[in-house]
Amino acid sequence: MVTTLFKEKVRDAVLSARENYGGSDSDFAKSIGTSAPIYSRLKKGELERILSDTQWLTIGRMMDVQLKESKWKVARTVVYEQIEDSLKFCQQNNTSMILVDDCGIGKTFCVKHVIRTMKNAFYLDCSQAKTKQQFIRTLAKTVGVESTGKYIDVKSNLKYFLNLIEMPIIALDEAGDLDYNAFLELKELWNATSGSCAWYMIGADGLRAKIRRGIQNEKVGYREIFSRFSDEFISVTPTGKHERDQFYMQLLEDVAGVNVSDKTAVRQFVTKAMKKEGTLRYLETLIKMN
Repeated sequence: MVTTLFKEKVRDAVLSARENYGGSDSDFAKSIGTSAPIYSRLKKGELERILSDTQWLTIGRMMDVQLKESKWKVARTVVYEQIEDSLKFCQQNNTSMILVDDCGIGKTFCVKHVIRTMKNAFYLDCSQAKTKQQFIRTLAKTVGVESTGKYIDVKSNLKYFLNLIEMPIIALDEAGDLDYNAFLELKELWNATSGSCAWYMIGADGLRAKIRRGIQNEKVGYREIFSRFSDEFISVTPTGKHERDQFYMQLLEDVAGVNVSDKTAVRQFVTKAMKKEGTLRYLETLIKMN
């Protein structure tokens, strides 16, 4: 049974998300999987008998609504600031970039957090939409375009919409999980929205290897995609061992500093994390265990 408290939190999250959405109420309603009349009632404060429990849960999941308030605080690390700067640069200049960096430095966490603060900014986890059909239909739904019906119509409407709204940016996380045909669809979308929509790919070594291998083997599409995404892989983590160690030490200290109440224990957590894996996931586990 979905509680009234949960419904209130979902409604608040929906209304907050609407502020950064440049399309119509009808388009926004589609992006959260409902209709304009239902959204209108929700906006007026109605909660009862307008959505099924499953719909409330689905929208809550999309909005990352939690009944238990997370105690994990956002730290403005060098990773956060670089991602924020890159996303804003891409949006303001209608350009595209590829961020490829180590696992466990907070890429996904930072991208999601920054995207929520930007207008007409959309996030897609490509590991959940690997095929071309899944990719196009999921992206269409994410931005508020009807995702059912003929595939060609969905794709055409998606391209039209991205050219219609003001300065959209699409963040494609786990982009290395997209299959080949989905990559080709990405090239088509870029071509169709050039000068109107910014794109930002995020991945780890697998994404870089996939693109390089595709270029080396002269596979259609990879050279073109790389060119359209500024012809380079950007990263935050230094390559030299000393600089790399210093980077991870500072990263862990910054995150631990805002999430550990006993400040005298920060260095202890950082040292343990550095000895093990040096990732923020491991640091978070250590802190929550204590």
